[in-house]
Amino acid sequence: MSRFRKLSHTLWHCQYHIIWTPKYRFRILVGAIKEAVHGGIQAICGFAGCEVVELNVQKDHVHLVVMVPPKLAISDLMGRVKGQTAMKVFNQFRELRRKPYWGNHFWSKGYCVDSIGLDAEMIRKYVRYQEKQERQHEQLPLD
Repeated sequence: MSRFRKLSHTLWHCQYHIIWTPKYRFRILVGAIKEAVHGGIQAICGFAGCEVVELNVQKDHVHLVVMVPPKLAISDLMGRVKGQTAMKVFNQFRELRRKPYWGNHFWSKGYCVDSIGLDAEMIRKYVRYQEKQERQHEQLPLD
């Protein structure tokens, strides 16, 4: 199977590593809350057309490696994931909402995202090779 995915007019491989934390980095992602967050992320990503490659919910942060189609912005995906998992957790575990430090926010503001792609040196070699190939092709005699 190719590492690339297809849309109607696009061949793509957009893989990202995303990390985010609960508000105040509380060590709350354990037990049933951890399972609810894990299941919620899987469901939301699947519904959005993304493929979860790796997902690790730790006590105080979440690591997600995900393939995201180029038609979907990472900020939109994260808005959905953080918003919908927060609503799910607050609905399922109502005692969290009563704590004075949560308010209506389960996740901290922001997240860290890094693209995972080809090696930069490999890309430079490929570009150099393509330029060399194109020059050789242009110099071929026409019959």
